[in-house]
Amino acid sequence: MHGGGYCSGGLDSHRRLVTEAGRAAGARTLGLAFRLAPEHPFPAALDDAVAAWHWLRGQGIAAERIVVGGDSAGGGLSLVLAMRLRDMGEALPAMAWLLSPWTDLTMLGASIEENDAADPLIHRGYLEELAAAYVPAGMDRADPRISPLFGDLAGLPPLMIQVGAAETLLDDSVRLARRAGAANVPVTMQVWPHMIHAFPMWNAGLDAGRRALREAGAAMRARWSDV
Repeated sequence: MHGGGYCSGGLDSHRRLVTEAGRAAGARTLGLAFRLAPEHPFPAALDDAVAAWHWLRGQGIAAERIVVGGDSAGGGLSLVLAMRLRDMGEALPAMAWLLSPWTDLTMLGASIEENDAADPLIHRGYLEELAAAYVPAGMDRADPRISPLFGDLAGLPPLMIQVGAAETLLDDSVRLARRAGAANVPVTMQVWPHMIHAFPMWNAGLDAGRRALREAGAAMRARWSDV
């Protein structure tokens, strides 16, 4: 599920990331062009993610043979999807791959200010505009369906989190890993030195991006070999 703050991005912008992640995992991939805000605010993206999951399962693919994942908003959406499936009592995916996930739309992470000068992409003002477009007026941005960091994480499948040390959303991942671990969810977290937001997007010319995808693919293959 692609990033773009729930307001932009799509199959074209993320085709290479999706393709190379699938190549690393030795798996088929499905990119989801979920509906975007402001024309389609919450819960449109979540509804589309659930529909895509049910479509995949309807093709006869076992839940334990599926990894859900995405970058930025797509990472947050992947986590919310896993939480929704758990709450509905459905079979869960093998794991969730979360690349620089946006998990806190209240923007309480200290790294938003601390890394502002280092991250050329993501800044508080931009995040505020995205959140205002996605979250309906009067709805609490701390609602776990919007900010999964504040939800009940118990019972979720294993998480693999990859994040850059120089990005403003670093604390969205650090706090998520801590809360997931406290809820007894297996977590693998990688903080990549000097990297910015969703750095594997630039895997064509960035060695760290290619290495991160290889490690994510290896983690996916290891999960599938266990089931």
